[in-house]
Amino acid sequence: MSTIDVLDASGNTSGTVDLPADIFDVQVNIPLIHQVVVAQQAAARQGSHSTKSRGEVAGGGRKPYRQKGTGRARQGSIRAPQFVGGGVVHGPTPHDYVQRTPKKMKAAALRGALSDRARDGRVHVVEALVDGDTVSTRAALTAIARTTERPRTLVVLERDDKATWLSLRNVDTVHVLNVDQLNTYDVLLSDDVVFLKPAFDAFVARVASRTSAPVGEVSAESDDRAQQTAEIAGSTAASASDAVSNEEDAS
Repeated sequence: MSTIDVLDASGNTSGTVDLPADIFDVQVNIPLIHQVVVAQQAAARQGSHSTKSRGEVAGGGRKPYRQKGTGRARQGSIRAPQFVGGGVVHGPTPHDYVQRTPKKMKAAALRGALSDRARDGRVHVVEALVDGDTVSTRAALTAIARTTERPRTLVVLERDDKATWLSLRNVDTVHVLNVDQLNTYDVLLSDDVVFLKPAFDAFVARVASRTSAPVGEVSAESDDRAQQTAEIAGSTAASASDAVSNEEDAS
């Protein structure tokens, strides 16, 4: 577990925070990250592209000229694919590009991306980027410049932090995300990840709650499943024995 400084809006160190090793220091699985990012990009496609085949294009019902005697190649319709204004052969049709990705794969890919950024010292935690509820793009950009000099920055904040969001929403070099929207693609697209302290605490707590289930609940759930399996097996065996006895009586 590594430790990084927490900066205030003036760029001064106001404390330290630990980066949990199970989030910010895991082995990076590049094929997994690639699969998750491709699935996310595919889900963003609208999929409304459409073309018309020769049967769907209006017109072209009659034969343009007779079959023989003109010296030209025979044609059956002016809406054939070789004509201007004709149909399209094997053109795109509307369909859904969404790929189903399990939640555990998404979470593992996000941990790998954050670990890659953390190893290079590109994960930062700040107390605030603006002063209170005052909306100021200049102040927010100045605070980010004190944190990192790289061009593309991802700022992670909580949903109720309206002042920071309003201050940075129109900056093309800064991408602002709510903590519950943090994803692998945006982490990889940015040079640095800047967490506001409340958002960082919420993110770490949420990941910890998902990865560590109480032992009592897990064991109780396992016992219930085992009991249900035993009951099903017992009823199946009883049905089979009744069927065998009925066949013997009939014979």
